Amino acid sequence: MEVKRIFDIPYYSKAHFEKDDFVCDKRNGKWEKISTDEYIRITNQLSRALLKYGIKKGDRIALITSTNRVEWCFFDQAALQIGAVTVPIYPSISSEDCVYNLENSGSKICIVSDEKLFDKINTIKSQLPELKDIFTFDDVKNAKNWKELLESGKETDNQQEVETIKDSISEDDLVSIIYTSGTTGKPKGVMLTHKNIVSDVLGCEDRVPHKDSKNKGLSFLPLCHVYERMIIYLFATNGISIYFAESNEKLSENLKEIKPQYMTVVPRMVEKVYDAIYKRGTEAGGLKSKIFLWSIKVAEKYKIGDSKSLAHIIADKLVFSKWREGLGGNIITLVSGSAALSKRLNTMFHAAGIPILEGYGLTETSPVIAVNSFEHTKIGSVGRPIKNIDVKIQEDGEITVKGPTVTQGYYKDEKQTKEAFTEDGYFKTGDIGILDKDNFLFITDRKKEMFKTSGGKYVAPQVIENLAKASQFIEQIMVVGDGEKMPTALVQPDFEFAKSWASKNNLNIGSSPEEIASSKELKAEIEKEISKINVHLGKWEQVKKIELTPEIWTEDNGLLTPTLKLKRKAIKEHFIKLYDKLYDR
Repeated sequence: MEVKRIFDIPYYSKAHFEKDDFVCDKRNGKWEKISTDEYIRITNQLSRALLKYGIKKGDRIALITSTNRVEWCFFDQAALQIGAVTVPIYPSISSEDCVYNLENSGSKICIVSDEKLFDKINTIKSQLPELKDIFTFDDVKNAKNWKELLESGKETDNQQEVETIKDSISEDDLVSIIYTSGTTGKPKGVMLTHKNIVSDVLGCEDRVPHKDSKNKGLSFLPLCHVYERMIIYLFATNGISIYFAESNEKLSENLKEIKPQYMTVVPRMVEKVYDAIYKRGTEAGGLKSKIFLWSIKVAEKYKIGDSKSLAHIIADKLVFSKWREGLGGNIITLVSGSAALSKRLNTMFHAAGIPILEGYGLTETSPVIAVNSFEHTKIGSVGRPIKNIDVKIQEDGEITVKGPTVTQGYYKDEKQTKEAFTEDGYFKTGDIGILDKDNFLFITDRKKEMFKTSGGKYVAPQVIENLAKASQFIEQIMVVGDGEKMPTALVQPDFEFAKSWASKNNLNIGSSPEEIASSKELKAEIEKEISKINVHLGKWEQVKKIELTPEIWTEDNGLLTPTLKLKRKAIKEHFIKLYDKLYDR
């Protein structure tokens, strides 16, 4: 059979692989395996239950889970095969954004994983007239459990209705509305169809190395992100068993238990793994530390395609083999996306026998545009474009994309949809890049001001800056953090207000901008102001640290445009020492 719609995938897997561990997670200290047959049985039962509940084709079902788990997949499959549209939502977003996403999408029911998320949604439910019910995966007092819903579909009297609806669903039907941060402060609902996501899955198939139906993939990145969601579809289509990690804290333990061949990562995780390795290696002391530091130098000199030198063979035996053991011992490859990966770290992990295939994409492109392959990799690039994707570099250097993976547009937002495409139908990524002579794509800059942290989270700085400038203490602020572990900010205080505040509070903070900017008391007060703003932001957006700049930002000193907009690159370069201080360099 051919996969054309997402819900075809389990049936395709059954026809080709017949697995007893199609999808698995850990319950009460034991890994529980769901076979392909059992998965299909449960999802059909849940589809019948949803129809009996009153869900119709086109209705929206919101999914929010604090960790990846098999129930998420059950609802995804069950909803899609009766024509419902899933609305995956990050568990960490603010209540305000939750209200917006649920209201804008018109979600009829919301499925949450636990008590904390139930309380969060239940608190705002009165603001959402279209939201009928909240169901939980865990047993939560005074909440409806998903198993109650499942039980109502036990009888097969309406299975034919499920089959009839399935047959009526085309590859162009809507699958999901996925909300991403907007620069205006309101999230944008990206509309993706079966064709969008399936095309991405099939386009990435030739980048999966050493396929074997006995292989396992460990999933821990959030399923609400289309990156991880597409990856588990890719695993299933290629006979790779899906295992969900218990949590980030137990990831190391789960790796050793499962011994997976594949795992997706974000650069921040790679940084943390390396930091832990480096800490252990340098703290070992004596000869062990000397050997470790020597092996790092060997790794840094590694070039893909080179035969191993004697030094490399020794380093592999003494040091790198232990790195692989820490990841379970069977890793064939890690796939990195969502933010730029350090070339140095990528080189070292390749040298250690842990290839990291870096890729690139956006929610609007389902998501993968390009990714390196096991056979063809250029460190520093994001690989070659996948099949059926046409990448065009515009005159200003912007990367634009056309193909079956590209979104229909933004839900209920014709204006932003129109602005997102060129006149000849290419989607504007907002990133600047080049294609080299071998068709490898390199990202060189960001056209849009929105940035990603090294954890792969989008941050819209203007939204945060506009909130901050409501404070009397803050004249100008620039939120930074592209490729860094967290957002921070450079702040130009309102020097006149600061002097007035100090006088009223009998504080001596000086009179010149240099003196005022060095005041610990003023910095502490502005940090309090930032903390007030942080409560309205998602965890990944929160400004964790600030530095005060010792001069006024003006057009004359090149820090503002004639219309008084921030010249971000100039500000960062001008205050580079303060920027480095923000990240303890």
